[in-house]
Amino acid sequence: MKSVFIGIIIFVFAVLIGTVSVKAEEKITGTWKTVADEGADKGRDNSYVEIFEKEGACFARITRLLLKPQDTLCDKCSGDLKDKPLVGMIFLKDMKKSGKTDKEFGEQYSGGTIMDPDNGKTYDCKLWVKGDVLTLRGYIGFLYRTQQWFRIN
Repeated sequence: MKSVFIGIIIFVFAVLIGTVSVKAEEKITGTWKTVADEGADKGRDNSYVEIFEKEGACFARITRLLLKPQDTLCDKCSGDLKDKPLVGMIFLKDMKKSGKTDKEFGEQYSGGTIMDPDNGKTYDCKLWVKGDVLTLRGYIGFLYRTQQWFRIN
C-alpha cells in the first residue's frame, strides 16, 4: 500500500513538472489586436494581425483594419509595397527567439524588422511575449517606440 501511495505522489509530481515546463514557453503565434498609440485615434483598437512562423522565424500580416476601410492602400510605403493593400501585408519579418527573458515583458524575440504603414519606414525590432500581451519595440539606434498588442482568443 505504501509503494502505491509513493507511486501516485511521484506521478502527480511528474505531471506538475511537465505542466510548468510547458507554461515556461510563451506562444507568439496567433491573432493579436493592435491599439493606436498616437494621434487622434490614440487608445482605440486599430487592427488585427496574425503572427505566423515560417522557416524558424516569425512574421506578421494585417488581417483586419478597425479604423480604416478594408481596401486601404499603403500610399506611404516604398518599393514593392507601394500602393498595395494593407490587409494581407506582411509588415513584421524575421523575428527569432533570442533565448532571453525579461521579468516584466517575458520571452524575447529579436533580429527582425517592422514596417510602420502610417509612414512607410522600416525599423529594427524586438518583441516580448508574456501571456496574452505582446510588447513590441521598433527602434533606430537608441531612439525607440513601444507598443503593446493583445491576444485575440
